[in-house]
Amino acid sequence: MFPRSVESVATSVQQATELSMDPAHASAQAEALVGIDDVQKSLNRSRASVYRYTNTDPRNLNPPFNPRKLNPEYRSDQKDPLMFHPNEVARFAKDVLRIKEVTVEVLNSPSTATQQILGSILEELRLIRTHLEASGASSTDLSARLDQQDRPAA
Repeated sequence: MFPRSVESVATSVQQATELSMDPAHASAQAEALVGIDDVQKSLNRSRASVYRYTNTDPRNLNPPFNPRKLNPEYRSDQKDPLMFHPNEVARFAKDVLRIKEVTVEVLNSPSTATQQILGSILEELRLIRTHLEASGASSTDLSARLDQQDRPAA
């Protein structure tokens, strides 16, 4: 493989549109990792070449960082697929493959069924909030609300 000049290398990364500091953030971060196929396409190399570049060892599941290799993310099992952080792919392309200009492009992931359900729940909660605010329910006392409804508590 000869070093070559490339205008840009685009790494497709699936990432949720909104990230927050909760357990959903960890799952969104896992979605931001790229697999072998994406690395192959972004580096414009064969699958075999990508595996040769990868820092793996059959005796050590998570070998130490090697600046001359493409370092995968932490794996908990040998059968887990190799996943790479987009910044690691960009570093490898720039430092090792000597690609002049590297661009890491972050694309929003397509909407999944879970994201659609969460979106509809969020919209419903917003409607409930606007309804409560419009009805003038400024009282935060539970007994006052029960008196307003004129029905016994369950």
